[in-house]
Amino acid sequence: MGTGEKHHRGKAAFHAGLAAENRIAQDYERRGFAVARHRWRGKSGEIDLVIRDGSGLIFVEVKQSRDFTHAAESLGARQMQRIYNSAEEYLAHEPNGSLTNVRFDVALVDGTGATHIIENAFGHG
Repeated sequence: MGTGEKHHRGKAAFHAGLAAENRIAQDYERRGFAVARHRWRGKSGEIDLVIRDGSGLIFVEVKQSRDFTHAAESLGARQMQRIYNSAEEYLAHEPNGSLTNVRFDVALVDGTGATHIIENAFGHG
């Protein structure tokens, strides 16, 4: 496989990821939530979506794969820790800081574009 082919596959995966995140953001908005940030990046890493839930926040990790099982299996302990660290960094800018009510959701998107959101998918580390 040449570098051009790798670049094309990487670009396609990037755009598929953006489409998956937009689909999930629209799902939250349809349910009455406000999307605060898309792809927020701090020193610890990136959070795909930050959603406002009243005075609380929902940190959403979007995982896309050919099926829900593979998507779910792609989230490991190391990545969850990175998400916690990034969330703590984000909360430093919130009025209630680390006392803000938060939850961590995982949104799965399969190869057909179907979605499944797991609320409170993992606890605060």
